[in-house]
This record gives sequence, structure tokens and C-alpha cells, in this order.
Amino acid sequence: MLRVQEVRGRVEEACRAAGRPPDAVRIVAVGKLQPVEAVAEAVAAGLVDVGESRVQEARTKMAAVDGARWHMIGRLQGNKAAVVGRVFDWLHSLDRGELVPLLARGASGRKAPLQVLIQVNLAGEPQKGGCEPDAAAGLIAACRDHPGLAVRGLMTVPPAGGDPRPQFRRLRSLLEELREEFPALDLRELSMGMSGDFEAAIAEGATMVRIGTAIFGPRQGG
Repeated sequence: MLRVQEVRGRVEEACRAAGRPPDAVRIVAVGKLQPVEAVAEAVAAGLVDVGESRVQEARTKMAAVDGARWHMIGRLQGNKAAVVGRVFDWLHSLDRGELVPLLARGASGRKAPLQVLIQVNLAGEPQKGGCEPDAAAGLIAACRDHPGLAVRGLMTVPPAGGDPRPQFRRLRSLLEELREEFPALDLRELSMGMSGDFEAAIAEGATMVRIGTAIFGPRQGG
């Protein structure tokens, strides 16, 4: 049994507690390792934004589930970048310049640009994707030269354990700096917060939360 209404209610309550409109935050339902039927049920219940981390798994679901917006939220490999640029609606994990021309090649024939978020590794964790904070501006500038790519904001994954709010606060501050540096761009999105910390992320300004377990229950694979 999916917990769509429960999660939606928690998101709305967190928005109200933060003094924000109850619809200020987009729920991205993370379908990684969940069956197609569960993802289809979530979309039918109104969670049309679906996050996936594996390209082939996502393409199988895309062929079977109508009416979804597809978000690539996993670390992006160069050999999959052109496919991601072609078939996804959003990318949350751009973190290095070598990916930009590959994404642009895949996105060149799109009717609407691929919506891109720069992943920032605020804690410097080597096992995680994400660029250094001072590299985000260069990635935004590189994307600006490609009409098939539209940078919309930032994403981060805070360290496990401890209080994530300082990391969320830093990401919001970085986005504010980048908005001043790139005033012509529509930089307003903050993808931060998952099942265990999304209320804290909303309190710190998240506009997207990536929620899997709280909606679907435990993953059904490795």
C-alpha cells in the first residue's frame, strides 16, 4: 500500500510550518528498484514526478507508465549522458564539465530543454557525486551555451547522520549567490531532502524533495 496521501500531508504541513504555501514543494517519487506497477500507482495518485537512478530501469518504466515527468537523480556516467539528455525531463546530478557536451548532444532535438540541476558536494565526501561549491558557476556558464539545456538550480545529498540543516542552508545561500551572478537565468530550484529529512529541507527552502521509502516502502532489489 503506497503512502501517497500521508507523505503529501507531511509535505504540506512542513510548508505551512515554514510559512510557505502548501504547494510550494514538488514531490519527486523515487522509483529506483520499485516495480513498474507501484510507480504507475503513484503517478495515478498524482505524483507525476518520478525519480530514477538507473537509465535502463527508467527506460523500461517510461515505456510502461504514462503521464509521468522523469527525473534522473543518480550519478551520471558519461556513456549514458546523451541518452539522459534525450529521454529525461529533469537531471538533478550534473557535476562535471565533461558531461555538458554529451548531454547537449542528446538534448539537441528536444522540443523543450532538459531541465538541469547542478549537484553540489558540500561536505567533500569522495564517495558521492557533486562538484565543489566554487565549481557550480562554471557548470552553469557551460550549459548556457547549449539551447537544449536549461539550468534551474542546485541539488545536494548531505552526509548521513547528524543535522542536515546546515548543509541545506549552505545550498540555499549558494543558490542566492548564483542568482546574483546569473540574473538572466531562472535559478529557483533546490532539490534537497529525502525520506528521512525532507521536513528539515523544506524548512530551509527546498523546492523539490526526493522521496522513495516513505512512499513505496523498502526497495525490492539490490
